[in-house]
Amino acid sequence: MTSHVPNEARVIPLRPRAQRPEAAPAAPPVAPERRRPAAREPLWRDLVGDVLRRERLAQERTLKEVAETARISMPYLSEVERGRKEASSEVLAAAAGALGLGLGDLLARAQGELVRLAARHAGPGRGPSGARYDGMCLAA
Repeated sequence: MTSHVPNEARVIPLRPRAQRPEAAPAAPPVAPERRRPAAREPLWRDLVGDVLRRERLAQERTLKEVAETARISMPYLSEVERGRKEASSEVLAAAAGALGLGLGDLLARAQGELVRLAARHAGPGRGPSGARYDGMCLAA
């Protein structure tokens, strides 16, 4: 048995074809209003990374030395210092220990930075709710 139906696929476009006027060239799209982005609160990983880097530089040690002492890879430690990676508590403890700090010391310094930057972000000594921030809270 043979079919007399032509061997062609039926194509249904997902989007209708745009009508282009021949006479007038297309106008460039209007750029959205450029606004200055609102200041964002600092991320914990950025703060911890900054503390690690500042301490390492204050001790005049290289990234390689600290990474070898902490037994973590040098590229990973670099990513942590730059705030690109959210390090585990084990990695943070190892990096802090390699710098002669305890994990609590590292986190306390990062918390101090957070309070300082949050105060600048929210106003003098008060958050948006009017409550004062005097403690540290970590959640996993």
